[in-house]
Amino acid sequence: MSGNVATPRSSRELTGRTVLICFVGFFGVVATVNAIMIRAAVSTFAGAETSSAYKTGLAYKQEEAAASAQAALNWQVDGRIVRTPSGAAELAVNVKDSTGAPVHGIRIDARLAHPVNARLDHHIAVTRMADGSFRGIAETAPGQWTLTLDVMRDDARIYRTKSRVVLK
Repeated sequence: MSGNVATPRSSRELTGRTVLICFVGFFGVVATVNAIMIRAAVSTFAGAETSSAYKTGLAYKQEEAAASAQAALNWQVDGRIVRTPSGAAELAVNVKDSTGAPVHGIRIDARLAHPVNARLDHHIAVTRMADGSFRGIAETAPGQWTLTLDVMRDDARIYRTKSRVVLK
């Protein structure tokens, strides 16, 4: 029994060239996907909360003092935003002092901020009404927004409130 034993041969042999092509192809695909993801991330991100964290950190004590002064005022600032039948968002703001009387000599800076994309933020032009309240209209898309109300007197912010609102 000294016959030849046939061993099955594969139709393709694994050569160095095949391994090189697979290696280069794999890393080529990984590099391409990384390039696409980096471009998408850089071109779509506009949600920076602050332009300089260092300067914001330095201003922390001033913000803390402003918050203490705001609490001492004991004002009630009520901002409500609702969708009108025409589709616009209508903002109504009432600012009352500690006795419940409307506060005079102030103006309101209102802003609707998108939580992810700062390019979608809206400044709302607010006007004072005869009853002492403030009203404004904004053309905004449905979704979640952060409503920031700054009560200003002589170009100085004396009160700030932020709240999350959902517009349908």
